Amino acid sequence: MASRQAPADMAPHSDTTIDAKQLLDAPARAVDAALSHRLEVRSLPKQLRDAIGYALLGPGKRLRPALVYHSASACGADPGIAMPAMEAIELIHCFSLVHDDLPAMDDDDLRRGRPTLHIHAGEAMAILAGDAMLSMAFEALVDAGTAAPLLLRELAPAVTEMIGGQVLDTLGGDGGAMGTPMQRLEAIHRDKTGALIRAACRMGVICAARPGLYNPTRDETAMPAITAYADALGLMFQIVDDLLDVEQSTAQLGKTAGKDAAAGKLTYPSVMGVEASRAEVARQLEACLKAISPLGEHATPLAALARMMATRTK
Repeated sequence: MASRQAPADMAPHSDTTIDAKQLLDAPARAVDAALSHRLEVRSLPKQLRDAIGYALLGPGKRLRPALVYHSASACGADPGIAMPAMEAIELIHCFSLVHDDLPAMDDDDLRRGRPTLHIHAGEAMAILAGDAMLSMAFEALVDAGTAAPLLLRELAPAVTEMIGGQVLDTLGGDGGAMGTPMQRLEAIHRDKTGALIRAACRMGVICAARPGLYNPTRDETAMPAITAYADALGLMFQIVDDLLDVEQSTAQLGKTAGKDAAAGKLTYPSVMGVEASRAEVARQLEACLKAISPLGEHATPLAALARMMATRTK
């Protein structure tokens, strides 16, 4: 299936007075259309198609596809070329959420304000839909043409790291070998949350590396800058998530609030305290902005997204 060009409202932004919400909304509309088409043309049993559609095309921020898109734009490329990577990263993210919610894992009944997939369609179908989204992600990357091998090399290890982080978060690990609670916490979320955010940003840079566009072998600025941005953003995103879990209601979050504390999981507020966690969010936001400053106004959307993620309420 040929990749689709981005619509006109997804043109790169350079204005410093941009609408941060639009930075998510426009890529979200485009990737939802591409994913809906991919699912529509794929030959699948109806029960499986319906289950995938429920998990994949329901409400969500679509942050990771937006990061692919705006990272490509920060390299001076037309981000429409990044659509296969945008599809792949969202398929992986949704697969991870479906499996994360299963009774054997976090056992959640609510996700994005709706019943989780295993509640909606049954546990067996949730497992199978998650499996299918994982394989469909790598099918999507085939459409990336000459960039496909590099994108696969970036995404596949990130998925493995994400699963490793989930193991440590859900099943626990050898606490003695992993050091202090803070060291264990950072190890969990560097992989569970951070790996996919890092891959999304780096895949955007890879998508931009086409003839006549950004070339990472020629320009040594963009990939290190966006990687540092992604590392800080992933940590900041998780700290905010942990703060929201203790400060917001289930209705506001669209998922069960207070569940981490009830399960005895390590969180930033439980290890650092709420005020120190807020201060760390501010430090990581500053690190995001500093990292991409060498990229100039092309990186303005990435800066706006970081500010938005630092102050989100769900």
